[in-house]
Amino acid sequence: MTDAAELRSLTRKLLAEHPPATTGRTDFLKARFDAGLAWVHYPAGLGGLDAPRSLQAVVDAELTAAGAPDNDPRRIGIGLGMAAPTILRYGTQEQKERFLRPLWVGEEVWCQLFSEPGAGSDLAALGTRAVRDGDSASGDWIVNGQKVWTSSAHVARWAILIARTDPDLPKHRGISYFLCDMTDPGVEVRPLRQITGEAEFNEVFLTDVRIPDAHRLGEIGDGWKVAQTTLMNERVSIGGARLPREGGMIGTVARTWRERPELRTHELRQRLLTLWVEAEVARLTAERLRQQLVAGQPGPEGSGMKLAFARLNQEISGLEVELLGEEGLLYSDWTMRRPELVDFTGRDAGYRYLRAKGNSIEGGTSEVLLNIVAERVLGLPSEPRNDKDVAWKDLAR
Repeated sequence: MTDAAELRSLTRKLLAEHPPATTGRTDFLKARFDAGLAWVHYPAGLGGLDAPRSLQAVVDAELTAAGAPDNDPRRIGIGLGMAAPTILRYGTQEQKERFLRPLWVGEEVWCQLFSEPGAGSDLAALGTRAVRDGDSASGDWIVNGQKVWTSSAHVARWAILIARTDPDLPKHRGISYFLCDMTDPGVEVRPLRQITGEAEFNEVFLTDVRIPDAHRLGEIGDGWKVAQTTLMNERVSIGGARLPREGGMIGTVARTWRERPELRTHELRQRLLTLWVEAEVARLTAERLRQQLVAGQPGPEGSGMKLAFARLNQEISGLEVELLGEEGLLYSDWTMRRPELVDFTGRDAGYRYLRAKGNSIEGGTSEVLLNIVAERVLGLPSEPRNDKDVAWKDLAR
């Protein structure tokens, strides 16, 4: 088994053969992937070395000290945090070899085609149809439907897509999982303007989109099971990001408090202290969750982290607006833009307050996540569900 000393040696060899100062960014990242130092816990030949996940920090520390470029993980977060682990678990060898390298290097951006106008919180009720083309020798699928709340669709090359392949089965069982080329004919991306004035996410219309059967992930009808891997990883990636102490939004408010003593009141001080402690507890809990992930797949605990992330962001941004008073009511950049990234720290308080409202919706609504925590973490009785055994085509919509 690869140990820390061997990883340091391999990393230094990479740096010697591909000096960051004289090697192009993309070339360096490709060489890093090929050396197995992209994500060390992945299999050999797929960017890893079958090493313990905890040893990734050894590689990252060496590369950071040498000034090596990273793969801009925020820009390709959906690919890294959602598509890659799902492809690794359910993909064929050909799919893994085709998609993982350009995904990790950042040559191909990914988005997620899951939610629909009538199937958001109740995702399994989705109605986008994938029908096998009987005239196609390769068994292509023809997809028609609409997806919504799709972050990065306007810059994505690929999408992870779930669609209904058998309407005669109950809603959780007639779904299949596909990899959709966003440049194919019939894929139309339209911006959705948000309360911030921007349109970082989209609605996507699929009209007779042809997807090869070779781009199906998992077995036909197993799409819900495959999607659970995606969703569990999504919630960990949203709520469990590694942060330093006072990282994230709490650090912004704490700095304002220290630098602007004229804004302070006793009541605001008490609220800031409470939220600071809660943010630190959430940060340490996320670190413990990441340590648990070293041993296996993410579980429902990630839903709890995502819940905490959403609530804290909304309360902290609200406190910041109150702390700044009239100044906090200003929002200086309400313009229609199509950003690739959500940047909470590089904007003003008005933006953070408005954008944080979406945190309790994206990545699973807080109401749904509360049910997951109650049932799968605390072991409480399930909510009554009278549609689990009813064919999807017979459901009221």
